[in-house]
Amino acid sequence: MKKERYKFYTIGVVATMYDIHPQTLRLYEKEGLLKPTRSKGRTRYYTDKDLERLEFILTLSRDLGVNLAGIDIILQMKEQLEEMEAQIQKLIEFIQREMAESYQKDEGIKSIVLTERKDILKAVKKS
Repeated sequence: MKKERYKFYTIGVVATMYDIHPQTLRLYEKEGLLKPTRSKGRTRYYTDKDLERLEFILTLSRDLGVNLAGIDIILQMKEQLEEMEAQIQKLIEFIQREMAESYQKDEGIKSIVLTERKDILKAVKKS
């Protein structure tokens, strides 16, 4: 199993990279928009994933003029959408597995699928 390696950035480095004040990053953390990891000495460390989230926050804030409350709502909705997409993907995979098993077991299903496939091919050729 391959172990993932992460790059970590301190608050000063991130502030410089994005031309923002460190206090802005602290505010984003206080508001729950960012959640950097902490060392035992309580130093904040930002990962590449945190930086992606920060870039999204800054786009909403700087480019679109969204306030912090709006950013929070958008981030929550984005997370819910991503979670729903993952659930839908799992459902699709489940249905595909079930259909593949049924297709293998039932000759009737095979004939229906083959008939439908032929009809679709005929319709496509006519187009």
